[in-house]
Amino acid sequence: MRTHHRVIVITGASAGVGRATARAFAREGARIGLIARGREGLDGARRDVKELGGEALVLPVDVAEADAVKQAAAQVEHQFGAIDVWVNNAMTSVFASIKETPAEEFRRVTAVTYLGCVNGTLAALKYMLPRNKGIIIQVGSALAYRGIPLQAAYCAAKHAVQGFVDSLRCELIHDKSKVRVTMIQMPALNTPQFGWVKSRLPRKAQPVPPIYQPEIAAEAIVYASHHPRREIYVGLPTIKAIIGNKVFPGVLDHYLGRTGYDAQQYNGPEDRDRPDNLWQPVPGDHGAHGDFDSRAQHLSPQLWTTTHRGLIVAAALVFGAAALAELLRRRTD
Repeated sequence: MRTHHRVIVITGASAGVGRATARAFAREGARIGLIARGREGLDGARRDVKELGGEALVLPVDVAEADAVKQAAAQVEHQFGAIDVWVNNAMTSVFASIKETPAEEFRRVTAVTYLGCVNGTLAALKYMLPRNKGIIIQVGSALAYRGIPLQAAYCAAKHAVQGFVDSLRCELIHDKSKVRVTMIQMPALNTPQFGWVKSRLPRKAQPVPPIYQPEIAAEAIVYASHHPRREIYVGLPTIKAIIGNKVFPGVLDHYLGRTGYDAQQYNGPEDRDRPDNLWQPVPGDHGAHGDFDSRAQHLSPQLWTTTHRGLIVAAALVFGAAALAELLRRRTD
């Protein structure tokens, strides 16, 4: 399905998943409001969008500031028209044990990763509810269900997003609203965040393998914008983590306690004096990919299955009918 000139807003659009998603929507000819703090990354995203056939509006905004997010939404509506899809993707994190993380850093991660989602949602609802249409996509994580060591602030924020979305969905149903909300739970992704998130780890941070390219996340987001579902899981590891936590949470506590520290670190000592993006953006245009291209997967059979389930069901019915016809034929011979 190819739709031209839809109006999309993406938070965290300067790099990583947001950058890959901006490119994906641009291929549809979308008009895209690009929200993030880093001006150089936003300018790079705008160039990408233009080159791929879309239009872009750069909006240097910290999503933790509710009024600034509202103003950004108003700018998009004024310049591009009615917002069709709002993608809440902005995040930050701290790699450290709980005992090493100051309270103000927990507040900051919560303000960006959770309240940034709330602020974006409220800004979108202001325009979508009166029109009784629109799609809000929350970029989640398997960590919204299963907390892991060394990322408590981020895990807690994603847990909060999950609860917020459940409440919002119930209220939309109560109001008989046609506005839709989808939460997409992501696996480990090869994004630049692991080189710019504040870290107190002894070694460099890495996503817990297996690692997927951010284009897979973008594919799921664009799919959800055309086929809104309650929730979408991306990648087999996401399914394993969510189901495993429901069935064996205590086992996972002990397993992650033994393996979760090493799994999130790789070769080389961390430079604790390097710039990080907790309080301000890291200068430069960092693109969509991180440092793990050689280890990241470009395909997700699981995502293909979930986005083609109608085709799979139809194929199963055809094969089932053929098998039944063959069985009946043999019985009558």
